[in-house]
Amino acid sequence: MAGPQQHPPYLHLAELTASQFLEIWKHFDADGNGYIEGKELENFFQELEKARKGSGMMSKSDNFGEKMKEFMQKYDKNADGKIEMAELAQILPTEENFLLCFRQHVGSSAEFMEAWRKYDTDRSGYIEANELKGFLSDLLKKANRPYDEPKLQEYTQTILRMFDLNGDGKLGLSEMSRLLPVQENFLLKFQGMKLTSEEFNAIFAFYDKDGSGYIDENELDALLKDLYEKNKKEMNIQQLTNYRKSVMSLAEAGKLYRKDLEIVLCSEPPL
Repeated sequence: MAGPQQHPPYLHLAELTASQFLEIWKHFDADGNGYIEGKELENFFQELEKARKGSGMMSKSDNFGEKMKEFMQKYDKNADGKIEMAELAQILPTEENFLLCFRQHVGSSAEFMEAWRKYDTDRSGYIEANELKGFLSDLLKKANRPYDEPKLQEYTQTILRMFDLNGDGKLGLSEMSRLLPVQENFLLKFQGMKLTSEEFNAIFAFYDKDGSGYIDENELDALLKDLYEKNKKEMNIQQLTNYRKSVMSLAEAGKLYRKDLEIVLCSEPPL
């Protein structure tokens, strides 16, 4: 077996298969947090430069810091100083860019949540591995992307390996939402504001004044505003409207039940 110093595979290739892309991703996202950042990013950039030099692609500047800055301006679309999976997919063109295919179809987080609702039938906050295939198949059909059974199988396996990091055969909503365009990913915005079960129960009880077990759109509006103020986060009206719409995609006939909201706001999806 090669030691840890082994060069990451495939960086010199013009096109990657989904599986090769994933190997590169896992190699550099060493802490598995869904981003390549800090030291990981430096390592990635150095290796990419080496691979490009090897294939005769020289860059104009020799200053590492300058080149790195230029590189980030080009690829770090949301300017957060990290490279996420979809941004990497722009840098390393995959043979069939299933991540981008996904994103082109999922125009909004509301659409994504509607699809999620269809497959997360037991409201667990997870899609089972055997439901993932149907989920992807639907999205590919809607995107008018022809695919065959082996290809669908490969996509399914790749996404499972990407997002089912603990290997339990389940995919969490917050992980799968990484397939959304960054600006649409309202779930990431809640990342630092996740609630414990106790906090969630208290908040839900406060807004569900009549104890009906659900809240409506106006109550959700107030709840989201409170949550943002409590966490001292800025939110404009447009964002609030979009988030509300996305969360309400999980509702049934305008009623957002406790379990639906729990999926979005709790640090651990309900058991």
